[in-house]
Amino acid sequence: MLGAMRIIASTFVLACAGLLAASAQAAPSQSGGTGDDMDRLLAEKGLLTQIDQVRQRVTNRASELVVNAMGFLGVPYRRGGNSVETGFDCSGFVRAMYEQSVGLLLPRRAEQQAAATERIDKTELQPGDLVFFNTLRHAFSHVGIYVGDGKFIHSPRPGAEVRVESMGLRYWQSRFDGARRVAAAQAPETAPATVSDTAAAH
Repeated sequence: MLGAMRIIASTFVLACAGLLAASAQAAPSQSGGTGDDMDRLLAEKGLLTQIDQVRQRVTNRASELVVNAMGFLGVPYRRGGNSVETGFDCSGFVRAMYEQSVGLLLPRRAEQQAAATERIDKTELQPGDLVFFNTLRHAFSHVGIYVGDGKFIHSPRPGAEVRVESMGLRYWQSRFDGARRVAAAQAPETAPATVSDTAAAH
């Protein structure tokens, strides 16, 4: 997502530079403002369509991720689990959803996923972003996927199932550790988790 937004930003900067160069060589128009000139320039170069397409792709990928995750509601928690057949722990669930929906292979453990993604403010959360919590007395010990409207989907603990919960609940509010956004450049493939990693993953 970050990569897509960088494309939008660089495209917009190039368009602005072209408009400024044209304006410096031409007399000001008596009708219409700079906004009209910008829209016309962007339209002529087909940039408006390109920007809309990039935005749409980003939105579609986030929507697909969330819809896919919702399809796993009710799958039981299992420590070290990372598939519907075995069940999921929290980080195994997040990893599986990103691999299946977006094609990105995140690290195995929750704290590794936090380190490999971009920190964002809680107010910037969008569907598909990751939310982290301190549930085992150490930072980033639990992770879920934000679905919008202040809610997230996750595999919570032994004896429970994949479910959607509100971040507004006192338990989650007091343990919130931060939000992260996954970008292609920040989610390289990693080696398969070792037995010790899998056992420690939550």
